[in-house]
Amino acid sequence: MAVKRLWLVRHGESEGNVAATAADRAGAEVIDLAARDADVELSAVGREQAQALRTWWASSGRSVGECWVSPYRRARQTLELAVGDDAVPVIVDERLRDRELGILDLLTSRGVEARHPDEAARRRHLGKYFYRPPGGESWADVALRLRSFLGEQLDRPADEVLVVAHDAVIMLIVSVLLPLDEEALLDFAATRTVRNASVTELVRTAEGWSLAAFSSVEHLAREGADITVHAGEDDAHPA
Repeated sequence: MAVKRLWLVRHGESEGNVAATAADRAGAEVIDLAARDADVELSAVGREQAQALRTWWASSGRSVGECWVSPYRRARQTLELAVGDDAVPVIVDERLRDRELGILDLLTSRGVEARHPDEAARRRHLGKYFYRPPGGESWADVALRLRSFLGEQLDRPADEVLVVAHDAVIMLIVSVLLPLDEEALLDFAATRTVRNASVTELVRTAEGWSLAAFSSVEHLAREGADITVHAGEDDAHPA
């Protein structure tokens, strides 16, 4: 037996998402956020979005064998609110953590240009996929750790798995499994964003993996939860 279907869920709106949007609107260089990235919690809206995910989960009738989740608090909170006390085994793995930004962490696009102009120029030259900020990760780095994780986990005895993680992680799982090279991935990502509390579905057939749904937020609309769009969250787009 091996995994045949992946449900990829992005965490609900976080306090970091809210702070990033406030900084962008204020024209600030730095995002005002005291918590380290691993400890950022869901906002009130994010908790409502996770509750909408719970309704989707309860009404889907899916027989999910396992849940895989990022160790970051906002992802674990989303899983807890969405799944509740359902007796489903949970695997927490650091390879599902969000992309690390190194010296660019907590900087807005304005802040990067003002404080690290050489890095801004290097990012434009190398492109989104291969640019690695000092102390941080490129998309290629994240894809490498995801290949390691998926190589270990996709043969586990669970037909369907729920994964709760982050926008870049979900985008790159899609790219690894379809698969998409750099050009195809950037073309795909240029018109698509992994929204808060969205659901992406990947299905494995005899011919390989296929994308059944990407960043669906229909469940949020049905439950009256906000569909959030935040400054700086479109990790697909080079700044």
